[in-house]
Amino acid sequence: MSEIILHHYEVSPYAEKIRLVMGLKGLAWRSVQIPMVMPKPDLTALTGGYRLTPVLQLGADVYCDTQTIAAALEELQPSPTLYPAGQEARNRALCTWGESFFMNAVVLFLALGVFPDDFVEDRKTMIPGPFDPALAEAVVPANRDQVRAKLDVLEAQLRGGGFLLGGEPCLADLAVHHPIWMLRAHPEIARLVEPFPSVLAWMERVAAIGHGERSELDSAEAIEIARAATPRTRPAEDPGDPNGRKPGDRLRVQPEAYGNCPVEGELVRSDARSLALRRHDPRVGEVVVHFPREGTLSFPLG
Repeated sequence: MSEIILHHYEVSPYAEKIRLVMGLKGLAWRSVQIPMVMPKPDLTALTGGYRLTPVLQLGADVYCDTQTIAAALEELQPSPTLYPAGQEARNRALCTWGESFFMNAVVLFLALGVFPDDFVEDRKTMIPGPFDPALAEAVVPANRDQVRAKLDVLEAQLRGGGFLLGGEPCLADLAVHHPIWMLRAHPEIARLVEPFPSVLAWMERVAAIGHGERSELDSAEAIEIARAATPRTRPAEDPGDPNGRKPGDRLRVQPEAYGNCPVEGELVRSDARSLALRRHDPRVGEVVVHFPREGTLSFPLG
């Protein structure tokens, strides 16, 4: 099995979600630290332009978006599962709901001037349309209200202890945890969480999962690992594809909400939840880059 390599930076909430997946599954993994802002030349050589954090690398297969990363890690190590049987829709719905905290946290951090100027300038390029951080101040009260309302719902859910979908943690716990982890990183914003003891106790239970067995790796070494490897993904047609895509089709794929980081390549494999593009890079050779269907836009080329 290829080494598990995670390209991330320490304060990324979405990376924290995946680090906890590593801990839940007891995995050994290599940590490649990437810049918080562009340029990210080693990362984008692997992905073909995708720049969001984190990215998972398994040899010459590269996984973008935490949905796809979590599914790949589940395939590698099915137990303990991230997806309790019979709870698939609830699990996904809780992930989506919990991650709505993320933009609340971003607004509150912007209004406090926490982010460095280069970080703010970089993020302006990721969001469609005009972006004015000063406007964050005007919506701070609404975002505080939204955080409190969501935490109140979560408090009621967790009052009996345990985890969100039963006695064992699953992906929903890690997805709801990580934006609140971000909220708690700043003392002023952390006060919003303090009135909710069941949430705080659950946060401690999730944090106790840990990050698995981590060791550091230089990004140049990760590039060489990809170059020396052969993608494990084999061509497979999706007979149910509603758009009639087939292996060999040329596509451009990009995140739907934000990112402004399209990737072009040849479709290798797809199913109801994911698609994979083969691409070539002078530095890394042939790689297959994996994306989720949900939250992704894809366009035919040529």
